[in-house]
Amino acid sequence: VQLVESGGGLVQAGGSLRLSCEASGRTFSNYDMGWFRQAPGKEREFVAAIGRSDDATYYRDGVKGRFTISRDNGKNTVYLQMNSLKPEDTAVYCCAARRAAWYRGTRVSEYDYWGQGTLVTVSS
Repeated sequence: VQLVESGGGLVQAGGSLRLSCEASGRTFSNYDMGWFRQAPGKEREFVAAIGRSDDATYYRDGVKGRFTISRDNGKNTVYLQMNSLKPEDTAVYCCAARRAAWYRGTRVSEYDYWGQGTLVTVSS
């Protein structure tokens, strides 16, 4: 699976961005999708994930109520809508894919395919 992210950029605190991740190479609907982020000097961390259907979503505590993950299987794309952004959300955001599984995927090691990432910078 090849993954290409887009939509990052510079935004003021309180603003919004929508990230996209387009997949190719495999049957997209067979994969769980996740978003992770890595801030300078920190380890990559889980942000949000979605199962094969839209009703199976979960988030890290710090983004619940602000971020929304969704997918369009017809477009082979997963999205991350980010609202009420904070300076601490500044990071490179990467999407990831794994074969659909019954358990929640919140660890880097649980995903097999990764995009290159897109930079999100939130100014105060």
